[in-house]
Amino acid sequence: MSGHSRIRLLLADVDGTLVTKDKALTPAALAAVQALRDTGVELAITSSRPPRGLRMLIEPLDLKIAIAGLNGGLYVKPDLTVIARHKLDATTATKTVELLLAKGLDVWIYTDEDWLIRNASGSHVARETWILQFDPTVVPAFTAEHLANAIKIVGVSDDHALVADCETLAQTALGETASATRSEPHFLDVTNPDANKGAVVLTLAKLLDISPAQIATIGDMPNDVLMFRKSGLSIAMGNASDEVKAQATDVADTNENDGFAKAVQKFVLGALVS
Repeated sequence: MSGHSRIRLLLADVDGTLVTKDKALTPAALAAVQALRDTGVELAITSSRPPRGLRMLIEPLDLKIAIAGLNGGLYVKPDLTVIARHKLDATTATKTVELLLAKGLDVWIYTDEDWLIRNASGSHVARETWILQFDPTVVPAFTAEHLANAIKIVGVSDDHALVADCETLAQTALGETASATRSEPHFLDVTNPDANKGAVVLTLAKLLDISPAQIATIGDMPNDVLMFRKSGLSIAMGNASDEVKAQATDVADTNENDGFAKAVQKFVLGALVS
């Protein structure tokens, strides 16, 4: 690897990538992060989760770089101090909620501080509460204030084909006013167009004064493809779809088989000595 493009940062997705399906950091993953640092490569994380839902990872990973939560809609320091936020335009937020509800999806809204839902017993609410380790706020309806402060709007359905169709529909209907990508087969995330994982690569490159070519990215879902396209090295997890794998430079093992740790050793550290 040429000097100008030597990897300086690994930007990792969290769910389906850095952690197991039980949301655990394995000993191998932690050892891989230390091995990165021993060679001068830092780790940063980006996730569709809000920053509050990532706080349990900060200490074990000894994170030092800005954390990009809500797909880059909310950047925070490791102490969770807000660095920057990218809210949806209120008109776009209103249109998004109307579109998703009309297609029969449940809708969640994330603001700086809150996770707003209308149905406490809705699909995936209980598991998401366990993952994030904080409770949603149940509201009878989304108000103009909620919509004006929306950083991420999520369409939720266990009909995965419907979620995929709604991704295409939202991209067409919202155009350049929003970014619409799936973060899970059952989640469609809609954010400000500047809040996407491709923009996270460019933002971190600027913050660290490095080239995007010096950033490696690793992930498993369609929203991760956006960061693959902006980075110098991209790695799809073995549990990713064939569509996602086709967009990456390399393909790792699954997150249930220490794919993150193996990818660090083979593709990131291996590139440094090749």
